[in-house]
Amino acid sequence: MKLLVDENLPPRLVHDLADLFPDSVHVGPLELGSTPDTLIWEYAKEHGFALLTKDKDFANLSLASGAPPKVILLQTGNCSTDRILAILRSNAIRLAHFESDTRRSLLVLR
Repeated sequence: MKLLVDENLPPRLVHDLADLFPDSVHVGPLELGSTPDTLIWEYAKEHGFALLTKDKDFANLSLASGAPPKVILLQTGNCSTDRILAILRSNAIRLAHFESDTRRSLLVLR
């Protein structure tokens, strides 16, 4: 699975998770920061990304439209980047199952 990391998350995640999620990208270098959610959604869909976000608007799009793209919603509140990394790493198996599950478009991690 390759992730498109939303602007509400640190760009560092792409580098720190490269062993689990190669070819992931943060929206910043793609010049998708501060763009409408629908444009980010379409980019993820067209380029085979799963969206990693804290933005509930993407969860709503996922529930309304289904996948692709799949959405991973982090409901962590304000926390450190290291905490986010720990959550994602501890859920690596769950994320792999989510990727292959054709019935699910949204995964919420806390």
